[in-house]
Amino acid sequence: MTLGILVLIVLGLAAIGYFMGRQRALKTSERDGRKLHSLVGYYGQSVALFTAVPALFLLAAWLFLQPVVIENSISDMIPEASVPAGGAKSLVMVDVRRIADGLGLLAAQGGVSEADLSDMRADLTNVRTRLATVGVALGSDVSPVVFKAAKAYRDIDTAATLARDIAVLVVALGFALWSWARISPSLRARNVSETFVTALLMGSSLVAILTTVGIVGSLLFESISFFKMYPASKFFLSTTWNPQFRGGSDLGFLPLLWGTLYVSFVALLVAVPIGLMIAIYLAEYAGGTLRSFAKPAIEVLAGIPTIVYGLFALITVGPFLRDWIAQPLGLGSSSSSVMTAGLVMGIMLIPFISSLSDDIINAVPQSMRDGSYGLGATQSETIKQVILPAALPGIVGAFLLAASRAIGETMIVVMGAGAAARLDLNPFEAMTTVTVKIVSQLTGDTEFASPETLVAFALGLTLFVFTLALNIVALYIVRKYREQYE
Repeated sequence: MTLGILVLIVLGLAAIGYFMGRQRALKTSERDGRKLHSLVGYYGQSVALFTAVPALFLLAAWLFLQPVVIENSISDMIPEASVPAGGAKSLVMVDVRRIADGLGLLAAQGGVSEADLSDMRADLTNVRTRLATVGVALGSDVSPVVFKAAKAYRDIDTAATLARDIAVLVVALGFALWSWARISPSLRARNVSETFVTALLMGSSLVAILTTVGIVGSLLFESISFFKMYPASKFFLSTTWNPQFRGGSDLGFLPLLWGTLYVSFVALLVAVPIGLMIAIYLAEYAGGTLRSFAKPAIEVLAGIPTIVYGLFALITVGPFLRDWIAQPLGLGSSSSSVMTAGLVMGIMLIPFISSLSDDIINAVPQSMRDGSYGLGATQSETIKQVILPAALPGIVGAFLLAASRAIGETMIVVMGAGAAARLDLNPFEAMTTVTVKIVSQLTGDTEFASPETLVAFALGLTLFVFTLALNIVALYIVRKYREQYE
């Protein structure tokens, strides 16, 4: 039974339980001559919730634990002699899972019986031929031990899946009968339903927290593994970035940090003044007709995919800056540069700043404007000395959002700034950022346990700490000015 069918069966049982719960509540009320404590729908909801929720929780836990338990048991079957020189057992397990999936597809198609699968284990040539029919290509270096482990993996997985289906259905039916049998006019069914809803809301509120904890945990553990292989002092203080993937790599963080800050600074230098002036004009000067047209038109920029901005930087902005500014002034001859990526990224950030700042300025009470006008201030004086100071905390938040967006951008930097990690003040030279190198270090045919791959997690953790510090500083500034104007 597939996972989708199992979930549909559980949901179907819950729907049946809902109607059966309603009917039992009505019948027990008529039989006993007592008024129901809750609305009749709550009794149906209680049965449906007890039918679906425990079964789905069991299913989720089983799906999480089953692969871990199976892989641990199968991993013990693979001797160290079967691991290729310079490789890891995890790579062998990849082949085991792939072959097991192929064997499962062959069995599902009905063209291979269990006896055939047992015979295939001994005939490696036949195995490769049959697996190729379902899209599983095997090399000549796959050992019989791996085939044996794959067969055992498939057998255990099949048995565990069958046990999962039975357990989930038993739990669903058991709780359905129990919740149906306990229905009576005195049952506080509304409290049961609302308790489930409260728990659901609490669980939803924990998603963001648990996600953050999971991200930080994964970055932290892999970063610790990296720093065990590569000195932290050399990583944070070296000015050379030269991964070799064959030993002797220099993995200095400073050139990537400099490129990230440089590109983000140029982008904010473009986006902040333009976005803020747009927000002031739309909020204080523009009429209703112009505002209703201009604001949606500006916000369209936020919906353009970053790959489109990258192509714009690569094809239009980069060659223009090279031919009309960089080469005539002798500052460079490459169309990929910090200035190219910064200008295009700044254009992308304009709607983030203008839209948020506009909403914040409009949220300033009209009474503050009227009081300023009553004291004889002009409109420009009111904007500079009353409205902007009052809206400053929110405007700082808009700038922070734009800065975080700039620091995390990848595609525009790849296509506009290049991939050269260097420390240079010339904005018309190619540079790169932390996010670009995270992507490049995790892609390609490389061993995951090597320092050149694990360095991506150290880069991610460092960038996370950096942006966290930026958030703390911005929060301090916001609170300081908020206290002044509240």
